[in-house]
Parts: sequence; structure tokens; C-alpha cells
Amino acid sequence: QVQFVESGGGLVQPGGSLRLSCAASGSFFSNSVMDWYRQVPGKQRELVAVISSGGDSTYYADSVKGRFTISRDNAKNTVFLQMSNLKPEDTAVYYCNRRPTTNWGQGTQVTVSS
Repeated sequence: QVQFVESGGGLVQPGGSLRLSCAASGSFFSNSVMDWYRQVPGKQRELVAVISSGGDSTYYADSVKGRFTISRDNAKNTVFLQMSNLKPEDTAVYYCNRRPTTNWGQGTQVTVSS
């Protein structure tokens, strides 16, 4: 069964940094494109960053480009999201998933506030 466990969220001041982790269970991980999404209550889930199965290709939404970095460790079935220069509008619950998407984890809350 595919399962994702996100962690690393918290409360941070504007301009601060956080590193999110997503541990995946299942044999699919090293062969899968992985995504980070975020969701604000009442809004659709937004794609934030994408990384290829080998980690050599990435994509970022314009809203986070230059501030967020996605990476992965296939030996540990884990994908990361390094977030820097955080802004209040980055406040959301962050989720990871593979492509095509499967069941969602519980997410990790990121709150950017002074």
C-alpha cells in the first residue's frame, strides 16, 4: 500500500526557512516522479514543485521559484522541500504525492507569520 508521511512544518517568521520531508512506503518510489503540493482551506490544492525519478530534473511554480528547492533520496524513499525566504502567502498544508497521484498523506502545516 502506498503511503506518504510528511513532516517538518511549523511556525516561522517571514524571511525564515523550513525543510519539509516526505517519507514514502512502497517499491514505486525510485521509479516515480514526485510532487509537492500545498492547500489553503477553501482553495484547490496547488502544485508547488516536481522532481524527476532520478532527481536530475525539477520544476517550480512561479510563486516559489528561486525560494524553494526540491530534492530526493531514493535510498531512503524520501523527498524534501527546502523553503527559504518564506512569505505569509506560503502558509498552507503541504503534501507530497507521486505521479499519477494516489492516496494522500496527512500533510504538514506551514504557517508564516510574525
